[in-house]
Amino acid sequence: MNTPFSMNQGSAAQRIESELRRLIVALELPPGSRLSESDIAERHGVSRQPVREALIGLARTRLVEIQPQRGTVVVKISVRKMMEARFVREAIETAVVRRACSSFDRQSRERIDDLLEMQDNAARRDDHAAFQRYDELFHIALAEGAGCPLAWEAIQDIKAHMDRVCQLTLPGPEAMLPLIDQHRAIVAAIDACNEDAAAEAMRRHLTEILRALPRVEAEYPELFSS
Repeated sequence: MNTPFSMNQGSAAQRIESELRRLIVALELPPGSRLSESDIAERHGVSRQPVREALIGLARTRLVEIQPQRGTVVVKISVRKMMEARFVREAIETAVVRRACSSFDRQSRERIDDLLEMQDNAARRDDHAAFQRYDELFHIALAEGAGCPLAWEAIQDIKAHMDRVCQLTLPGPEAMLPLIDQHRAIVAAIDACNEDAAAEAMRRHLTEILRALPRVEAEYPELFSS
């Protein structure tokens, strides 16, 4: 008798965690925001238990900090965590593209062409949310096409620390379009079965965020931890 309730509660917690994560990454819940269990529960029409579970999940990925007697706070952007996340992503995704050079699923390859076109359109109309969504789908398609979807799952949580910075470093089409060119360079190297070129293109792509970091830190000091 308890199973359906437990499953529903688990589903609610996952749904709330996913939504809060989206808001945090998009900076709609900016660093320093206080999160109220009761307010979130009321907004989602659930008890406080699944909200508590969702916040614990976000704390596990270090997007929020649960402070005893003080509530839950969205953590400020940590440059150190972002650099660690970038390091791990580079290690995993350069390995992915090397593997892709040996064997790549044809259906995933065709999907990538569609994704790049949609991402290009999103950039030209300055749709940041759509651009980010297609960016993520591009990297997922690379992992799936190379036959290692678990590689993407391994970095999905930690990449949130990069994604928040990306919200600040991609202010318009002029910043977004060069990233699509970098995606195309990665794909061209895979098509040529050139492992070294593919790995270097991926490394260059994931290093892009570092170029704009000093500027956004200076412009938005209140969002970053000291």
